[in-house]
Amino acid sequence: MEGLFMGCLVGGILFAIVSVVLGDWLSASLDGMLDFLSLDGHPILQPMAIVGGITVFGGAGLLLDRHTGLGPAIVLVLSILCAVAAALGVYYFYVRPMQKTENSTGYSMKELAGTIGEVSVPIPAKGYGEVMIRVGAGLTSHIASSHDGVLIPNGSRVVVINVEGHSLMVSLLEL
Repeated sequence: MEGLFMGCLVGGILFAIVSVVLGDWLSASLDGMLDFLSLDGHPILQPMAIVGGITVFGGAGLLLDRHTGLGPAIVLVLSILCAVAAALGVYYFYVRPMQKTENSTGYSMKELAGTIGEVSVPIPAKGYGEVMIRVGAGLTSHIASSHDGVLIPNGSRVVVINVEGHSLMVSLLEL
């Protein structure tokens, strides 16, 4: 049993060292060759949580085996419980909050409906102009036409009413 526990503990520690020190370099140099190892199933099956649980299994098993008078079956069960608790803790207190903080600069045109922008190129009653809209931390320009069929001058604030294809239907914002 001690060999199993020691192997899990050492393997987990080595995985942590290799992923921290060589993770980015290995990922770039292999150019996605190991992508088949990613776990796309249940969101809780994150490599960090799994390896963390395996490492805790090894450490808890060694400690319980060496420093208690418990039998091998009880040590194994308690080690598994510690591993599951650690994996869940890593997932819920580290992995999941980090996933929620990830920012993306990507957006969908459909998400622009209801946003407020500023006209950068005048929009004629029948035709197209250009609108600047704040998306995330930056500004983006989009082709726009008047939803109401009226001239919208440069510098006017508008609201996006609808998205049709690659252009926005906007209306003058009157507050």
